[in-house]
Amino acid sequence: MNEMDVALDTIDARLRILLPEQYAEKYQEMEPVPMRSAGLKYGGDGRVAWDEIWGSFCHLAMAGGPPHKGRLLEPGTPEAIAADPSAYETVTEEITRGIWMAADLPAVPGSPGWIKVQCFSQTMAEWLARAITIENVAVRWSGVLLFLPAAPHFRLEKEIKNVITVIAKTTHYWMGHVSREQKASIADLLMRMTAASMVLEPDRGADPAHAARVAAAIHEQTGLAASPIAAGWIGVACGSAAQAVWMMRALVTANVLARREETMLCVPLNREVDPDGAIVTAAVRRMQTLAEYRGQRAGG
Repeated sequence: MNEMDVALDTIDARLRILLPEQYAEKYQEMEPVPMRSAGLKYGGDGRVAWDEIWGSFCHLAMAGGPPHKGRLLEPGTPEAIAADPSAYETVTEEITRGIWMAADLPAVPGSPGWIKVQCFSQTMAEWLARAITIENVAVRWSGVLLFLPAAPHFRLEKEIKNVITVIAKTTHYWMGHVSREQKASIADLLMRMTAASMVLEPDRGADPAHAARVAAAIHEQTGLAASPIAAGWIGVACGSAAQAVWMMRALVTANVLARREETMLCVPLNREVDPDGAIVTAAVRRMQTLAEYRGQRAGG
């Protein structure tokens, strides 16, 4: 077995640990087909009954299902929040209420633009952060705390519902479809991955000139069109959604929090962990090479 085969087997083994058991044998065949969106239901008090909306959830985007959002849902800026504090308070109150009802997790407003959610363990917070990133919703974590976006312009039936749905969905899979033994294996894997290389997550304060330099380096190394997109992210054009999905998942097994928007692979910028962009550039090139080899191996 050559080095490329070993690398592909390592990616596959790590995904089998990270993904709920139901996906272990079929994640490579998953199609990103969305389910019909659930409508809002209201209780006797006239407020949304967040705990009564979903009978089931779409497949995890981490497993190859459709991301919950087509484009990244980002937190509000301090300026926007300061300009409309009353609307922001209404949004955060409804999101925290919905998270408690739908995911059974305590949630309170955090720093401006973020809702602070308490998970049951650090492993749960780290796993949810990876899964939610792939669903195209901005997320951060620290210890057992998870941070989800909020902004004064969020609408009840759109962005507020998006945030509540994504935490309800990922928590549902973590609590209901990952065994205690698998959670221990995930904790061990995440620890080993971080010991080998610090997790690369998006830095929202990334300098535009730095982002442009990293995008240019990715293009030079891979031949793929690359450009800065949302704050802290570089978009890399792939030939197909299938290629973007495969490279995204492969990068996550290398501790790079990637995501996908249609056929575009989105990779993070982080000035602290990767000041010159060399890590993310090398990771994208590595996964591109493995994807090409994997295709050649499958073809013959």
